[in-house]
Amino acid sequence: MAFPQGLNRLRKNSFCDTVLKGHGGVPSGSRAATAAKSRRPSQAAEKLYRSWNECQGTTSVMPNVARIARALAPEGCFSRFSPESAPFPHPAKPEYSIRYLEARLKLRPFKTAISPARNMLLAPYLLMAALTFSISLFAQDPAQDQGQAAQPTTLDRTLATLHGVVRNAATGEALPRALVRIEGDANTGALTDGDGRFEIANIPVGPQHVSVQKPGFLDRGILPDGATSSVGQFLVAMPAGGHNILVAAEMPDVVFTLASTGAIRGQVQLSTGEPAEGIAIALAQRTIQEGRLLWQQSATTKTRSDGTFRFGGLADGDYALFSEPSMDSDLDGAPGGTGQLWGYASAYYPDAREPSGLTRIHVANGQETQANLSLTLEPFQAVTAAVLFPQGVPAERAGTNLSAAVLDNAGRQLPYQAQYDEQSHSVQAELPDGSYTLVVSSIPPQERRRGEGDFGTGVLAGSVDVTVAGRTVPNLRVALSAPRPNPVQLIVQRNAMSPMGAGPVEVQISQASGWIDDSVVAEFANGVPPGPLETVYTRPGSYWVHTQNERGLCEASFTAGGANLAREPVVLGFSGSAASMELTLRDDCASLQLSLPDTLDSIAAGEEPFFTVYAIPNFDSTSDVAPVTLRASTGGSVTLSGLTPGNYHVYTFAGAVELAYRNRDALAALANRGQAIALSPGATGNLVVEALGQ
Repeated sequence: MAFPQGLNRLRKNSFCDTVLKGHGGVPSGSRAATAAKSRRPSQAAEKLYRSWNECQGTTSVMPNVARIARALAPEGCFSRFSPESAPFPHPAKPEYSIRYLEARLKLRPFKTAISPARNMLLAPYLLMAALTFSISLFAQDPAQDQGQAAQPTTLDRTLATLHGVVRNAATGEALPRALVRIEGDANTGALTDGDGRFEIANIPVGPQHVSVQKPGFLDRGILPDGATSSVGQFLVAMPAGGHNILVAAEMPDVVFTLASTGAIRGQVQLSTGEPAEGIAIALAQRTIQEGRLLWQQSATTKTRSDGTFRFGGLADGDYALFSEPSMDSDLDGAPGGTGQLWGYASAYYPDAREPSGLTRIHVANGQETQANLSLTLEPFQAVTAAVLFPQGVPAERAGTNLSAAVLDNAGRQLPYQAQYDEQSHSVQAELPDGSYTLVVSSIPPQERRRGEGDFGTGVLAGSVDVTVAGRTVPNLRVALSAPRPNPVQLIVQRNAMSPMGAGPVEVQISQASGWIDDSVVAEFANGVPPGPLETVYTRPGSYWVHTQNERGLCEASFTAGGANLAREPVVLGFSGSAASMELTLRDDCASLQLSLPDTLDSIAAGEEPFFTVYAIPNFDSTSDVAPVTLRASTGGSVTLSGLTPGNYHVYTFAGAVELAYRNRDALAALANRGQAIALSPGATGNLVVEALGQ
């Protein structure tokens, strides 16, 4: 008989598995687990695990249900079964199912469940199994116990109390009425008292995942030691995402810290003096992505009847505020004449018309910042551009997927709408005074799948510059053509003797406009070496490139007309890059094994520390640096592969950290100077990280 499905799921449960294997709560497979084995786990745990294995493949179902229930209930494992757990394969006898045991025995914990009056049907089985199992479990094995004194069993104490305090990260003051919750199967929690203290009793010993919540606060890591105010914006602590706690008997207090959230409030004032109700306001946050600082839109809202607005729950950082264009329908037809539209142009705090003129709003320590906007009523002029399709391409077919975007002179997309009219085959927009670029493109209904040739096949695109100055612009023309983006020339340097793999090489891009579009990473080129990489149609603009390699290939260089694309973005037009792009890869990549020091390669009762590690090359590279997390419970080590040989600096921080690693000045200003290591071609380097702040 196959091992029951429900118990297979139980066996895979990490907590139950570690208890049964006798590692004392240490995850199996880690170096800490190996050390735990050498310290001789309790005989009870060893017997229990052997009994677990003996239950597999047997045909006597009911005694083994009781046997396992009796063994696992004190460890808090059997109670992990839910009513939806799969029953044993005896549909004619429901009393042989886990559901029936849960319903009849109320196994939380098991010792309170045995009642002959209520469980007459199961009591004989359970009593016999309990006696048999108790004798086999606690009997000494001479072959194993020779020369060793008897040790206390892990079953003597299986529940513990989690207790501690929650504090304000900025002030250190206690935080009352914060919810400390144990997630997962334990699924319990408690509120802190007036002194910020909490206590949760009867928690199964072993690893537990704990979250801490309080309105107006974020469970957020503290900026790592070594960060100074001058480079703080280049090193950002990320949300904690919960805490891994090893629960044990008589464990010390656990201390959690929450950071208070800030807010930005303001009021929109109209030049007409009327209430500014329903104006759309957007908020962008300064973030770090792929090692670069950029803006990312984070929230939107609309003004109330009195023109006020508010963004709350903000983490410490820099923000930008701007309004969406708003048309005044009540003024349609006056005072500029019939058909004249009036409205309010998009404004960037405090009074700029473009993103380049905005002022940052700094939020820190839970403060609420005031930021007002003043909008001026002005006419919006009709802009019409006739769309000219290539000869032989019917407008009815090409225009069904036509789209248009309004850009400023720097290539940043503006929040003004442009629409294609199928009847007149033209693009129409309403724009305030200013200079713009209207980009029109037609994407085929079904794009080709990866690896099936040129992604640009079937694309039509064109653009036209327009200046609006107090009057309509009716006679523009946008000539569409099939763009011919030049492919990326791919060169592979064969330095190793191993055969070349057939994995794909992918190049991604992100805009370098300095505004919220920069946070979008899109595919640009793809292919399998040897041979060129076919490119995807990309709207004209300035872009950073990101190289993604597989199967033992790593970057040697990436250039456009000789310019290093790791230092400057590539400029793309409708025909791709003005200069030929050349990506050179090498096949003698290096590896790097990172390990925690011995002092941190074990788990103690309380919150488990973890560390974020960046291995940053000292040379230029378009390959993104993926941060890795080191913690004892997952083995305390990790191996990075596919690295370009050369000199590196390894930076280690306590907690979750985003680092602007592409800013060399910021790295030089860090108190954490990093660890230098040289990686040789085709070899694996080893480094024990310096876990700062611990």
